[in-house]
Amino acid sequence: MKHNFNSKVQSIKNTIRFFIVMFFVGTLSANAAVNYNEYKGTVVDKNTGNPLAFASISLFDSNLNTVTNSDGEFSLKVSEDLVNAKILISFIGYKNKTVKLTDLTEGFKIELFPVTIELPEVSVISKDAESLVLAMMDKKMANYGTEDFLMTAFYRETIKKNKSYVSLSEAVVDVYKQSYNSYKSDVVKMYKSRKKTDYDKLDTLVFKLMGGPFNSLHLDLMKYPEMIFTEDMLKNYVFSFDKTTKMDNRLIYVIDFTQNKLNNEPLYYGKLYIDAQNLALKSAVFKLNIADREASARMFIIKKPFNANVYPVEANYRINYIERDGKWYYGYSRIELGLRINWKKKLFNTTYYSTIEMAVTDREKAGENKPASFKDRLKSNVIVANEASGFADPDFWGDLNVIEPEKSIESAIKKIQKQLEKKD
Repeated sequence: MKHNFNSKVQSIKNTIRFFIVMFFVGTLSANAAVNYNEYKGTVVDKNTGNPLAFASISLFDSNLNTVTNSDGEFSLKVSEDLVNAKILISFIGYKNKTVKLTDLTEGFKIELFPVTIELPEVSVISKDAESLVLAMMDKKMANYGTEDFLMTAFYRETIKKNKSYVSLSEAVVDVYKQSYNSYKSDVVKMYKSRKKTDYDKLDTLVFKLMGGPFNSLHLDLMKYPEMIFTEDMLKNYVFSFDKTTKMDNRLIYVIDFTQNKLNNEPLYYGKLYIDAQNLALKSAVFKLNIADREASARMFIIKKPFNANVYPVEANYRINYIERDGKWYYGYSRIELGLRINWKKKLFNTTYYSTIEMAVTDREKAGENKPASFKDRLKSNVIVANEASGFADPDFWGDLNVIEPEKSIESAIKKIQKQLEKKD
C-alpha cells in the first residue's frame, strides 16, 4: 500500500520536553465580543450520573466550540444576538444531544445516553489494523484542510508541587495553521496572557514549562505524524482492533497500539479513534512508556540541579479533531506530565505535575492574510510563564470562550482577582 508522510518536522518525541520545563504554543487573533452571554452546564452519563470529561460542545452554524473539563463542566460565551441558538454535545460512545442555550440555567445537567453498536455484516476495510492506520494516513489530503487557516485558541498550563498548585499561566493566541499538505510549521503569536506563581512553594528549584502552545500543536498527528506514523516507526508498534463505537451518529473504529516488545526505547501506547466512513482520525489518546527512567528522562529534561535525580512518573496525551463541512481540523489537545525529583541527602522527594491544554475557539480561512512577522512570532522554546505579566487587564478575560478551569484553579483565580482589586 502506498502511503505519504510529512518528514520535515523533527520527531515529536524530541520536542515535548522540560527545562525542568515544558512547552506549549499558539497563534491567533482574538475577537472580543462587546455584548455576550455566558452559558454553563455539566455533561454526565445518563445511567451512572458520572461526569464526561472532554466532551465536545459546539454552537450550531458557527465555529465556536469548547470541551468539558475533568468534572464534565463547560463554559461558553455567546453573542447576545444568538440567544435562540442551540449547542451540540457529543462524546465517543454516546448519542449526540442538542440543547437550547436558553435551557442552560444554573446547575443544568446534560445527560447523554450510551449507544449500542451494531456492526455491519460485511466490513468494507481490511481486518489488518495496521493497514487501516496506513489507509488513514493515505487519505490525509482528502480529509484534512488543504488551505491555511487563522485560528484563535485558549492555552493554559498549570504546575502542581505534590498536591498544591504553584503556577498557573493562561494565554489567548493567534495561530496561523499551515495546510496539511504543507511542510511549513504552524506560526503562533501571543495575543493576551496572564500568570500567577507561588515562588515560595517552588523552593530553590525553578520549574518551568518550555514550548508553550507548540507542545499542543505538535500533538496534531495528521500535521506532524513523526511521533508514531512514519514508515520506520510503524515497525515499532503492534496495532489491533478494539471495540467499535459511535460518535456524532457515525461509526468509529478503535485501534489499540502498543510498543513492539523487541524495542526497548521509550515509545507510546494507546488508542486511535478513526471515522469508519472516511477513515479520518477523530481522536487519539495515548501514553509514553516510562519504564526506562533514564531514557525517558532524557526526552524531557533540559537542565536539572546537580544534587538531584529527575525522572518522569507519567506522560499522557490527547488530541481531538472536529469535522466541519466534510473536513477535519485540530480542535483540542491535552498533555499531562509528572516529574519526580529525588534530592540527594534529603529524606523526602518532590513530585511536580503539569497539565498543558489548548482549545481552538474560532477559525477562518486565511485568504490573503499572512503569518505573523518574525519579530511577533513565538519561538518554539518559549516559556509562557516568562512572557505573561501577571493577572493584568482582568476585564479582558470575560470576552473569550475558555475551558472551564478545575475547581481548585478557579478558586485560585478568584482569590488573585480580589487581591488585585484591593491593590488598585
